[in-house]
Amino acid sequence: MRTIYLAIIIVFVAALIVFLFQNTQSVSVAFLMLAVSMPLAILVFIVYILGAVTGGSLFALLRRSYAGSWRSAS
Repeated sequence: MRTIYLAIIIVFVAALIVFLFQNTQSVSVAFLMLAVSMPLAILVFIVYILGAVTGGSLFALLRRSYAGSWRSAS
């Protein structure tokens, strides 16, 4: 099973490297009064990390809330 996980990680990293080299053009992003220009690959990576952090935090909050309501109902 460990070799399967390692193969999946290798394929994912290879796809990530290909994506990085194919998307080097710079894009501009504006939010409120802030504007930034950066390569598309870096922007996608930052958005992915922010989504993972906020999604994980929301999942943890909902799980704790559900567990708390389950204990108070008993």
